[in-house]
Amino acid sequence: MSSIIRVTREFTFEMSHVLRNYDGPCRNVHGHSYRLFVTVSGVPAMDDSNPKNGMVIDFTELKNIVLRNIVEVFDHCVVVSNDFDSDKMNMMTKTFGNTVVVDYQPTCENLVTDFAMRLRNKIPEGIRLHSLRLYETAKSCAEWYASDNE
Repeated sequence: MSSIIRVTREFTFEMSHVLRNYDGPCRNVHGHSYRLFVTVSGVPAMDDSNPKNGMVIDFTELKNIVLRNIVEVFDHCVVVSNDFDSDKMNMMTKTFGNTVVVDYQPTCENLVTDFAMRLRNKIPEGIRLHSLRLYETAKSCAEWYASDNE
């Protein structure tokens, strides 16, 4: 039995951002309780001597990869684009402390793409990063699929 199986793990973190030149309320610093779903695919190990027998990936291993590369970087921080007004950025860094500067407008769509790029090469050999779904609010999310980006 060698079916390709998808496994998903959910992560939550708190993050603030500000959208430069946006014409709505998100032009102000504000925060969200993000939910990130990371899905990988592969063939489960079929070896009775393997302690991971029957698994595509140990959920703990997937958790550690995502915590190290996404959650520990972005949790409880303010994300701002590197082309944001430098005086305001300096003020935010002094006020909020943990500020992550990115080279894009930190929308949900761009964040989920960034997260996929941060994870893509961290997934163990033989397992494929299939998709990410990032909820910015309870009813709004952006999705990234490997098959759309090959």
